[in-house]
Amino acid sequence: MRGLFLNIAALLDRITRAACMVAVLLLVAAVLTIVVLRYGFGVGYIGLQDFANYAFAVLLALSVPVCLAQGGHVRVEVISERMGPSYLKIADAVALVLFLIPAFGLLIWAYWPELRYAWQIREASIETGGLPGLYLVKTTLPIAAGLTILQGIAAVLRGEPGAGASS
Repeated sequence: MRGLFLNIAALLDRITRAACMVAVLLLVAAVLTIVVLRYGFGVGYIGLQDFANYAFAVLLALSVPVCLAQGGHVRVEVISERMGPSYLKIADAVALVLFLIPAFGLLIWAYWPELRYAWQIREASIETGGLPGLYLVKTTLPIAAGLTILQGIAAVLRGEPGAGASS
């Protein structure tokens, strides 16, 4: 069961990293296009600016579970660098149970009514001439929170303090 969970976590990490890479490429292409159109031709498109904002929002949200899965999280403890691996394993488990799961679980729970409403009205950009589909972008926040919880559990199950996925 543990091995299956870790395999699923690794697969979801690879999928999430791929989504981040796509978001980065789309963001760079959109910003480059915006700059060339604005300063080269004196033209601007609200829809293209919304697209860049959407790509950035997706990248930002999905980067959190990727960072955690790769062991890139920041330790806030002052004494952790002086302690051994057994202390770090215990500290990771305690932080997961007391902080990560409750905080990201609360995020999902508190955000759910707003997300449901955004889907009901098929929320779009507030800008005139902006892009539809803002509700899809807003969906990445609870997905990222759930993936962060999953990757935190996987990190503790792997038993390697501060180590991320090996894929």
